[in-house]
Amino acid sequence: MSLLSRREAGKRLLAGCAGALLPARQLLGEAKINPFIRGVIVGAQSYSFRDRSLDACIDALVKLQIGECEVSEGHIELPANHAADISQARFEMPLSYYPTLRKKFDDAGINLYAYACNVHANFTDEMIENVFQATQAMGLKLLTTSTKVSMVPRIDQYAQKYKIRVGYHNHDHSSDPDDFATAESFERALKGASRYAQINLDIGHFTAANQDPVAFLRKHHAKVVTLHLKDRKRDHGPNVPFGLGDTPIVEVLRLLRDNHWKFPANIEYEYGKYAPGLDTFAEVKKSYEYCRKALEG
Repeated sequence: MSLLSRREAGKRLLAGCAGALLPARQLLGEAKINPFIRGVIVGAQSYSFRDRSLDACIDALVKLQIGECEVSEGHIELPANHAADISQARFEMPLSYYPTLRKKFDDAGINLYAYACNVHANFTDEMIENVFQATQAMGLKLLTTSTKVSMVPRIDQYAQKYKIRVGYHNHDHSSDPDDFATAESFERALKGASRYAQINLDIGHFTAANQDPVAFLRKHHAKVVTLHLKDRKRDHGPNVPFGLGDTPIVEVLRLLRDNHWKFPANIEYEYGKYAPGLDTFAEVKKSYEYCRKALEG
């Protein structure tokens, strides 16, 4: 057996030291969970696991082998003596906290894709900027937010400053013209905004507002940065398990597959809010399997 050269021995020593710093999953050959099903990224909004801690949420994603996630502001750890208003308490978190949060996903082999934080109309400029700073501290280039159409110019100036895309999220309250709810509200909001102003389309809420997500995606897919998957009935109807509502989940997923669009489709398990007693893990698993069947069919 030949002896190692000093240079080769040094390389192996350095490699060994580096390996000692790798997460256990990587050392076991489990570096990343594959987020693709037939070329489509099917992930989860961490809000789906709102009944458990961030660590428990990540553990569930690993067990389900869901390899992409959009982390909700609800999973931001709050200061020990936070105020009653959780949305205000979040701003007490030091920015040094956020890389630690990101590392939890990295160590689990999950791609953290976006930070979901609602920017309310009463936010000061400092608060809006803090949201972008937190997104940046996580090493992310995408913020998703539920807000008002009239807030886009204020938000957009920070999106340009930090070079972070903003996916504006819709609900189904189409009676208020300042809400993101219809195709027209998205078109009006993004007109004149920078290239960082984009779309986080919730196809369940869009359907409940009597809109057509398939037609919308065909027209506006270049501006879409992520989807939220849920099933709802039309005419502001309820959230229901996948396949029991009017939302064209199968058609949307196959549209992504057949057109090779690369933005994620994130499951947002919400019907459990209205049916207490359901097991979150089991219901997200059913939703994920529904998506898999749709894409493999």
